[in-house]
Amino acid sequence: MDNLLKQLVQGKALLFIIVLGLGGNFQVGCHNTLISSPSPFIKRFINSSWSQRYGEAPGENTVTFIWSAVVSIFALGGLLGSISVRWFSNQLGRKKAMIWNNAINVVALGTMVASKSANSFEMILLSRFFFGFTSGLGGSLHILYLGESSPKKIRGMVTLTVATFKAVGKMTGQIAGLSEILGREDWWNILLGVPAFFSIIQMVTLPFFPEAPRYLLIEKGNTEQCKKALQCLWGPGDYKLEIEEMLVEQAAQKGERSKTLLELLRDQSVRWQLLTMFVLNAAIQFGGVPAISVFSFSIFEEAGISIDKIRYVTLGLGVSEILTNFTCGMLIDRVGRRVLLWGGFGSMSIIMALITLSLELKDYSFWVPYSTVGLIFLFVICFGGGPAGVIPSLSHEVFIQSYRSAAFVFIGILMWAGFFLLGFIFPFLLATMKSFSFALFSCVCFSASLYIYFILPETKGKTPLEISEDFRNIRLCGSSADNKCLETRL
Repeated sequence: MDNLLKQLVQGKALLFIIVLGLGGNFQVGCHNTLISSPSPFIKRFINSSWSQRYGEAPGENTVTFIWSAVVSIFALGGLLGSISVRWFSNQLGRKKAMIWNNAINVVALGTMVASKSANSFEMILLSRFFFGFTSGLGGSLHILYLGESSPKKIRGMVTLTVATFKAVGKMTGQIAGLSEILGREDWWNILLGVPAFFSIIQMVTLPFFPEAPRYLLIEKGNTEQCKKALQCLWGPGDYKLEIEEMLVEQAAQKGERSKTLLELLRDQSVRWQLLTMFVLNAAIQFGGVPAISVFSFSIFEEAGISIDKIRYVTLGLGVSEILTNFTCGMLIDRVGRRVLLWGGFGSMSIIMALITLSLELKDYSFWVPYSTVGLIFLFVICFGGGPAGVIPSLSHEVFIQSYRSAAFVFIGILMWAGFFLLGFIFPFLLATMKSFSFALFSCVCFSASLYIYFILPETKGKTPLEISEDFRNIRLCGSSADNKCLETRL
């Protein structure tokens, strides 16, 4: 820990992490939470805009449809943004891609602010689409850029800040949406553009930081610029070990260009990495995390907490996630990734099962709803201290340079398509299964925990080449006599 703090202070690393985070996953987290607070104001604006334009009030179904489009078009933009990360990062480099991403954010901000005076709900839709695009692209670029700029020994802790900034973004959106701040009818168009103001900070400061060292050496072949970038970020030193590791990786893939998504999906050598990313992202999307976000308000209300105080209690959930991210940061490069992942998902599985039980028994005693509130806090703590912090690091580590940009396209599709799909499925799931839908989430988390425990190799302190070799050494011994043999060389 002392060595990390020393490195952060000696160079520009700490400032770099903050600047990168503000234009990266901070945007994703903030947009996810700030849309709920102004929803009644936006619906009234849609109604008013339609009435003035066409001379008659729109039907309830029309307003609902337009509002649903305002919410869901963000996910569509995010999906397209994540798909485009390979093209932007390879054509422009990591730094320039993020700067141009911020420029699109500024355009989206201007469109959103002007929508109210222009009396145009179409401008809200356009702005939300752009915000989704920049969140999808910037979120992937954030992990890619940060991971390729981090020394191996502290790579886990540095890339974990991706989850921290996403959690801080969520809480910022909740705070900005308070009625005492911007959660008022006069300010909803400013509220929806809050993340872009932080993006402007990145746009004007990022040019003073270097390009990602791994990108400079492995893809551009510029060893001298790579060394200067490392010294700028992490302080004086020759960084011989880091540069040698990059040169080995460069030699191993000499002559190989950056893979496309189709080439990645067809490549048998990375099938376990792709399956791992699929399992982890499915566990996040369908393991109850979005459900907790949706249900927390009603559960707190049933526990007897007054409505005007519930929003402050939900802020407590955001604070809990941020604090556990910091705890995870102190552990990730000590205990490794696997323990935090399988332990986190395993704990989340147990808690989800208990939430199912508490929801079924909520009318039996006055204290049962309060126990549900406590379980929700425990769930958020286990999520923030495990999967939320580790998955960004793992996403960067398990692919070598030539596969990495295409891999982030794949991961982005999983994340945003899952987010979009869950929005359609969850209401029907809830109507059919009621509280037992949480039991389904418990099973998803438990399955992910088993996969990680028995199959996933440890990545702590290893180079991407070493990690790729570990994945290739995974053997499922289906041809053995008892047909139950599982051998994993870690």
